[in-house]
Amino acid sequence: MVAPKAPTTEEMEEFLETLEGKRVPLPRKVALLRRKLGRKAKLEPRFRFYAMYDRIYHRDVLAMAWDLVRVNGGAPGVDGVRIEDILKAEGNPEDRRPKELIEDIRNSLLNKTYRPGPVLRVYIEKENGKLRPLGIPNVIDRVVQTAALLILEPIFEADFEGCSYGFRPGRSAHQALAEVRRHLQGGYREVYDADLKGYFDSIPWGKLMACVRMRVVDGNVLNLIRMWLQAPVVERDSKGRKVETHPQQGTPQGGVISPLLANIYLHWFDKVFHRNNGPAHWANAKLVRYADDFVALARHQSKRLVDWMEGKLEGWLGLSVNREKTKVVTLKANGESLNFLSYTFRFDRSLYGTGRRYLNVEPSKKAVAKERRKLRELISREMNCVPIPTVIQMVNRQVGGWANYFSFGYPRKACRRLNWFMQRRLGRHLRRRSQRPYKLPKDTSMYVHLKELGLHYL
Repeated sequence: MVAPKAPTTEEMEEFLETLEGKRVPLPRKVALLRRKLGRKAKLEPRFRFYAMYDRIYHRDVLAMAWDLVRVNGGAPGVDGVRIEDILKAEGNPEDRRPKELIEDIRNSLLNKTYRPGPVLRVYIEKENGKLRPLGIPNVIDRVVQTAALLILEPIFEADFEGCSYGFRPGRSAHQALAEVRRHLQGGYREVYDADLKGYFDSIPWGKLMACVRMRVVDGNVLNLIRMWLQAPVVERDSKGRKVETHPQQGTPQGGVISPLLANIYLHWFDKVFHRNNGPAHWANAKLVRYADDFVALARHQSKRLVDWMEGKLEGWLGLSVNREKTKVVTLKANGESLNFLSYTFRFDRSLYGTGRRYLNVEPSKKAVAKERRKLRELISREMNCVPIPTVIQMVNRQVGGWANYFSFGYPRKACRRLNWFMQRRLGRHLRRRSQRPYKLPKDTSMYVHLKELGLHYL
């Protein structure tokens, strides 16, 4: 499948893409401001922006920031305030832009009385079954961070290298996958598959702020970022009690500004990688990075190349490489495979009996296993009292999102396995809902019956 076409520069300036992939139109003033900042940064690579704070608390910027936070939704932070609560408090359910809240935020920024609240730490399941910590700021803090993102993003976007794809406007995981596929097909089949240990939680603050100051020297903006980094983290212990900790490094994964800060820091690895004295030149190596997940592809992975990358990551940037998971994959060897962004790259023998090998790109085994676990939760005994149409709607939403992401490459085998799994689970679910035997309509198979009930097969 061909990777989705990236939007043009004009489209990126007029629209922003939310976390859920929705495109939100930007007001003309905000789009024009972002365009000017981006052009200034592009034309003058050494220019440092010194008067940015007043742009962050501009009413149009804050109003746009609120719209983006509202569209993205999300769970409440430590204060328990939801977006719906704010809308109701305004007294006019039709008014989706609470003017009082925006004015209060603007005044607190203008008078420099704004102080971010603690970050709520929750855990989500990773592909390997382990838990990933997420930090959820309060709604007000999300609005201020989004306003800062609207202003700072075009400045740093002008500097970012083309090898970076994660959390960037107009770029996607599918484009990163297409780039890896292109390099593998071009003969770069020895791959350094890196794994950074707890990247978001281990970024050194001093070095990160030095990276930000390479472009932005407005003291008030720098102080905002510093306050977000130093915000206390609140989570519940095994007894349900709130425990507050004060981090000394890292940026909470889950904060609106965190992906940009993470990209700003690793941008310098991208930059030195592609310098005249970097491995992009003396090793002809290719780098593809999606946030903290990256691979370096070469025709030959020499010790010098590996030592250079690990030396920059650990010695220069102060990060930690997970030696247990980091490895060099030689895809020229039979049976070797590369897992990247939940996809598996592998050279398989042609299905047409020609004896040739082709580059197979399919959902990884872990990604399929994770989806099966989620389907088990949706089609379980606990759902026996839920109406069948509701269960099927929930299943459709779950597999629809999965199929949307895993539409790249050759997902047909994985889709067939999940179709069989859904059909078997739903068949058992129908039979155990009542003591009476469940009877299919005459001359109808379970496959057809579930389809008639509304199930969307992959």
